Amino acid sequence: MQPASSNVIENRIIQAVLSEEISPGERLGEKDLGEIFGVSRTLVREAMMRLSSRGIVAVSPRRGWFVIEPTVEEARETIEARRSVEIGLLMTQKNISAEMIKQLEAHVLEQQRAIDENDLGRRSYLLGHFHVHLAAALGNSILANILEELTTRIVLIATLYQSKADAQQSCDNHRRLVSALRKNKVKDAIKIMDAHLTHLDKALSIRKKMKPRCADQLRGKASFVP
Repeated sequence: MQPASSNVIENRIIQAVLSEEISPGERLGEKDLGEIFGVSRTLVREAMMRLSSRGIVAVSPRRGWFVIEPTVEEARETIEARRSVEIGLLMTQKNISAEMIKQLEAHVLEQQRAIDENDLGRRSYLLGHFHVHLAAALGNSILANILEELTTRIVLIATLYQSKADAQQSCDNHRRLVSALRKNKVKDAIKIMDAHLTHLDKALSIRKKMKPRCADQLRGKASFVP
């Protein structure tokens, strides 16, 4: 096996965060990662610095590199950033192809399957990644990249503030959104997206006074989903 590049390390860590293989607050040792990927600590450090610039990891003298643990306030700011990007994208979108609609519908089915099977990591990943897939389907790769970054932060937040019950509502909203796009009802799609993001913001208001605990304790008990 060829040693991984710093880009590969960066992307693999992002995927691990999205799928909840890595939890908020988890330490990422340079030595351990170097052994896993078969590279020097220098390459690992390069990947960590890029992840830090994207707001996914941070470093401290005592802990070294670790995955961020977003606060409720940071979560709210992330939601508002998503609102600007996603609603703006829908407002300027052209007719989406039938093939892309089918892909989005298939994505929603995968979300539902993950919910039914109680696959928490895959559920979080798919619910968040839907928005990245939507931007790509609408033909804007730049915004898809921006949303992937925001989605990674949202999944970190969801790990701390996530509700199993609300996951179904999130999936249902995605289903309604795709249905509106299939019918070329852009205004309806915008309303659905806006209501979805507003729900997330209200859920955060409910959780604001409660301290987030570790992911294993919180899964299925809080009120926030991507």
